[in-house]
Amino acid sequence: MNIALYQPEIPQNTAAILRTAVCFATPVHIIDPAAFDLSARALRRAGLDYAQSAKIQRHASFEAFLHAQRRVVLFTTSASATLPAFSFRADDTLLFGRESAGVPPSVHAACPHRVRIPIAEGARSLNLAVAVAIALFQALATTDTLTEKGLR
Repeated sequence: MNIALYQPEIPQNTAAILRTAVCFATPVHIIDPAAFDLSARALRRAGLDYAQSAKIQRHASFEAFLHAQRRVVLFTTSASATLPAFSFRADDTLLFGRESAGVPPSVHAACPHRVRIPIAEGARSLNLAVAVAIALFQALATTDTLTEKGLR
Protein backbone atom coordinates (compact mmCIF):
# COMPACT_ATOMS: atom_id res chain seq x y z
CA MET A 1 0.00 0.00 0.00
CA ASN A 2 1.22 3.50 -0.85
CA ILE A 3 -0.02 7.07 -0.47
CA ALA A 4 0.46 9.56 -3.30
CA LEU A 5 -0.04 13.33 -3.13
CA TYR A 6 -0.57 15.25 -6.35
CA GLN A 7 1.13 18.65 -6.11
CA PRO A 8 0.44 19.25 -2.40
CA GLU A 9 -0.23 22.86 -1.40
CA ILE A 10 -0.45 23.02 2.40
CA PRO A 11 2.64 22.00 4.39
CA GLN A 12 0.67 21.27 7.57
CA ASN A 13 -1.50 18.73 5.72
CA THR A 14 1.54 17.10 4.20
CA ALA A 15 3.18 16.93 7.64
CA ALA A 16 0.09 15.26 9.12
CA ILE A 17 -0.01 12.81 6.20
CA LEU A 18 3.68 11.96 6.68
CA ARG A 19 3.02 11.28 10.36
CA THR A 20 0.11 9.00 9.44
CA ALA A 21 2.28 7.23 6.87
CA VAL A 22 5.04 6.57 9.41
CA CYS A 23 2.53 5.26 11.96
CA PHE A 24 1.12 2.84 9.38
CA ALA A 25 4.48 1.96 7.79
CA THR A 26 3.33 3.24 4.41
CA PRO A 27 5.49 4.95 1.76
CA VAL A 28 4.47 8.35 0.39
CA HIS A 29 4.87 9.48 -3.21
CA ILE A 30 4.86 13.20 -3.91
CA ILE A 31 4.11 14.32 -7.44
CA ASP A 32 5.81 17.65 -8.06
CA PRO A 33 5.65 20.51 -8.05
CA ALA A 34 4.76 20.95 -4.40
CA ALA A 35 3.73 24.47 -3.40
CA PHE A 36 6.36 24.58 -0.64
CA ASP A 37 9.91 23.47 0.06
CA LEU A 38 10.10 19.74 0.78
CA SER A 39 13.83 19.41 1.11
CA ALA A 40 15.15 17.45 4.09
CA ARG A 41 16.56 20.67 5.52
CA ALA A 42 13.22 22.49 5.24
CA LEU A 43 11.37 19.60 6.86
CA ARG A 44 13.87 19.50 9.75
CA ARG A 45 13.62 23.27 10.18
CA ALA A 46 9.84 23.04 10.31
CA GLY A 47 10.13 20.54 13.15
CA LEU A 48 8.54 17.74 11.20
CA ASP A 49 10.31 14.99 13.10
CA TYR A 50 8.16 12.31 11.49
CA ALA A 51 9.25 13.43 8.03
CA GLN A 52 12.75 12.08 8.66
CA SER A 53 11.28 8.62 9.33
CA ALA A 54 8.91 8.70 6.37
CA LYS A 55 9.67 6.83 3.17
CA ILE A 56 9.19 9.59 0.61
CA GLN A 57 9.64 9.26 -3.12
CA ARG A 58 9.42 12.35 -5.34
CA HIS A 59 8.21 12.27 -8.95
CA ALA A 60 8.91 15.08 -11.43
CA SER A 61 5.56 14.56 -13.18
CA PHE A 62 2.36 12.57 -13.04
CA GLU A 63 3.55 10.51 -16.00
CA ALA A 64 6.77 9.56 -14.20
CA PHE A 65 4.74 8.62 -11.12
CA LEU A 66 2.26 6.54 -13.13
CA HIS A 67 5.01 4.44 -14.71
CA ALA A 68 6.27 3.42 -11.27
CA GLN A 69 2.89 2.16 -9.93
CA ARG A 70 0.85 -1.01 -10.31
CA ARG A 71 -2.70 0.14 -9.59
CA VAL A 72 -3.58 3.72 -8.73
CA VAL A 73 -6.81 4.45 -6.85
CA LEU A 74 -7.84 8.10 -7.14
CA PHE A 75 -9.81 9.60 -4.26
CA THR A 76 -12.20 12.20 -5.60
CA THR A 77 -15.54 13.67 -4.58
CA SER A 78 -16.84 12.93 -8.08
CA ALA A 79 -16.37 9.14 -7.92
CA SER A 80 -19.36 6.85 -7.99
CA ALA A 81 -17.66 4.03 -6.02
CA THR A 82 -17.67 4.55 -2.26
CA LEU A 83 -14.91 3.66 0.17
CA PRO A 84 -16.81 0.88 1.99
CA ALA A 85 -17.74 -0.84 -1.30
CA PHE A 86 -14.36 -0.68 -3.02
CA SER A 87 -12.11 -3.77 -3.17
CA PHE A 88 -8.56 -2.72 -2.40
CA ARG A 89 -5.43 -4.72 -3.14
CA ALA A 90 -2.36 -4.72 -0.90
CA ASP A 91 -0.22 -3.15 -3.65
CA ASP A 92 -2.57 -0.23 -4.39
CA THR A 93 -1.40 3.36 -4.43
CA LEU A 94 -3.97 5.75 -3.00
CA LEU A 95 -3.81 9.05 -4.91
CA PHE A 96 -5.05 12.34 -3.47
CA GLY A 97 -5.25 15.69 -5.28
CA ARG A 98 -4.42 19.25 -4.36
CA GLU A 99 -6.34 20.80 -1.50
CA SER A 100 -7.70 23.62 -3.67
CA ALA A 101 -8.61 21.82 -6.89
CA GLY A 102 -8.09 18.07 -6.68
CA VAL A 103 -6.51 16.71 -9.86
CA PRO A 104 -6.90 17.90 -13.45
CA PRO A 105 -9.10 16.04 -15.99
CA SER A 106 -6.04 14.36 -17.53
CA VAL A 107 -5.26 12.65 -14.20
CA HIS A 108 -8.91 11.61 -13.78
CA ALA A 109 -8.78 10.09 -17.27
CA ALA A 110 -5.61 8.14 -16.42
CA CYS A 111 -7.14 6.62 -13.26
CA PRO A 112 -9.92 4.12 -13.96
CA HIS A 113 -10.20 3.29 -10.24
CA ARG A 114 -11.90 6.20 -8.45
CA VAL A 115 -13.30 6.22 -4.93
CA ARG A 116 -15.07 8.73 -2.73
CA ILE A 117 -15.45 8.82 1.02
CA PRO A 118 -19.15 9.17 1.84
CA ILE A 119 -19.96 12.38 3.71
CA ALA A 120 -23.15 14.16 4.75
CA GLU A 121 -25.32 15.79 2.09
CA GLY A 122 -24.33 19.41 1.66
CA ALA A 123 -20.80 18.92 3.02
CA ARG A 124 -18.20 19.79 0.39
CA SER A 125 -15.19 17.70 1.37
CA LEU A 126 -12.95 16.48 4.17
CA ASN A 127 -9.57 17.95 5.07
CA LEU A 128 -6.91 16.22 2.97
CA ALA A 129 -5.00 14.76 5.92
CA VAL A 130 -8.21 13.41 7.42
CA ALA A 131 -9.27 11.88 4.10
CA VAL A 132 -5.89 10.19 3.69
CA ALA A 133 -6.07 8.70 7.20
CA ILE A 134 -9.61 7.37 6.69
CA ALA A 135 -8.83 5.91 3.27
CA LEU A 136 -5.51 4.39 4.28
CA PHE A 137 -6.90 2.68 7.36
CA GLN A 138 -9.84 1.24 5.41
CA ALA A 139 -7.54 0.00 2.64
CA LEU A 140 -5.10 -1.57 5.09
CA ALA A 141 -7.84 -3.17 7.17
CA THR A 142 -9.73 -4.66 4.23
CA THR A 143 -6.58 -6.17 2.71
CA ASP A 144 -5.39 -7.61 6.04
CA THR A 145 -2.24 -5.55 5.62
CA LEU A 146 -2.45 -4.25 9.20
CA THR A 147 -1.58 -7.67 10.58
CA GLU A 148 1.02 -8.35 7.87
CA LYS A 149 2.83 -5.15 8.89
CA GLY A 150 2.68 -6.18 12.54
CA LEU A 151 0.77 -3.05 13.52
CA ARG A 152 -0.54 -3.23 17.04
